[in-house]
Amino acid sequence: MMRMDLTDFLRSRAVDGFIPWAAQRKAAAAFDLTEREVEETALNLNLLPLRYRRNQQTISTAQQLRLFSSRVAIIGCGGLGGYVLEILARLGIGTLKAVDPDVFEEHNLNRQILCTFSSLGFPKVEAAARRLEEINPVVRLLPVQKKLDRINGREILRDMDVVVDGLDSVPSRMILADLCRELSLPLVHGSIGGWYGQITTQLAGDDTVRKIYGATDGQQGVEQTLGNPSFSPAAIAALQAAEVCKILLKEGTLLRNRILFVNLLDMEMVKNEL
Repeated sequence: MMRMDLTDFLRSRAVDGFIPWAAQRKAAAAFDLTEREVEETALNLNLLPLRYRRNQQTISTAQQLRLFSSRVAIIGCGGLGGYVLEILARLGIGTLKAVDPDVFEEHNLNRQILCTFSSLGFPKVEAAARRLEEINPVVRLLPVQKKLDRINGREILRDMDVVVDGLDSVPSRMILADLCRELSLPLVHGSIGGWYGQITTQLAGDDTVRKIYGATDGQQGVEQTLGNPSFSPAAIAALQAAEVCKILLKEGTLLRNRILFVNLLDMEMVKNEL
């Protein structure tokens, strides 16, 4: 009897167009492949991994393949960045680059989803790799335990499709925004402070972040004085992740040349032109 090929194997184990994780693992073992390679084949066959079933009414299988093939860099893996990483991994973004020089400290426990008592003292990017392995093993996580600067930034951002700002100071944001502008990379900016947050999207050729913060590179972010409760980074990170998804899928209306202010204390959102 002729040995079944991977295509036939996957089709024979699909249920209503969905491939269970157990079948992906069996295919990987049977054909000496990684689960990631199996998933790519399945998506190209228009078979959707079962864990994305609840995406399907919003994101088609073809679009899921596009997300799988995408590369997103998250700069800063603390409050905002940690939540963005988790949301994008659950969404099925195929390659995520996590960039952060720091280790977790006890005061991070109140708001940073990647921070646990067992991760205190460990690099944030290592915690990100462990977390993503648990929730979506086919996502390729590229950890970079460095502070992005004007010297290393071009290499760090090379080959990325979208960049997410999870930073906490104006100077760092300015550097990131300038690099993205030079490299013609879309940048989804977010910042938080207390009950408040803001997001905007800077596309190729735009100078959006500098319009927001002006020419001053010496200011700390407002979060340094207001602090942040646990819900603020979760709320703004979710909005950032939605912008990333829209950029990659080329759908919807982006916050280009606009800024969305979020007031969680009074449950108000205000969108202004820039």
